[in-house]
Amino acid sequence: MSVSAEVLARAPLEQLAGEIDPLSSPRPRSNIRPLSPMPDYVEHRNGVNEVGKLSAEAVVREYEAAVKEIEALGTELQLAAKNCEAMVAGVHEMIAEIKEFAAGYRDQGKRFFLKIEAVSLMTTEVRDTCEALKKKIATDTLSQ
Repeated sequence: MSVSAEVLARAPLEQLAGEIDPLSSPRPRSNIRPLSPMPDYVEHRNGVNEVGKLSAEAVVREYEAAVKEIEALGTELQLAAKNCEAMVAGVHEMIAEIKEFAAGYRDQGKRFFLKIEAVSLMTTEVRDTCEALKKKIATDTLSQ
């Protein structure tokens, strides 16, 4: 919105009607109210005419509005960074849980591996015993 549009938007309707009516006297420039306070890092110099003051104020207000947007972006980035940090912390916790789960799963696999091998060894021993027993029975039967 331009400075003149903002000034017109803030002016009372009677004053606007008076400015539009060609027969009425123009409003003195000293009655123009500033739109918003100027930033404290600038101030008018002596001798600057009203047009220069208004132009400088308009420019500095546009810059200040841009600064506010930039600062808002910085705030959004800080929030995004905090969210990322929280997400990273959550990921680290999840990785620790996954490592713990994987270690338990590996231990369970090792237990099954050892059980299967133990059963396999026992089965081999049983077969060997059975084979030895068959031979002994066969030898005893033949010797009788």
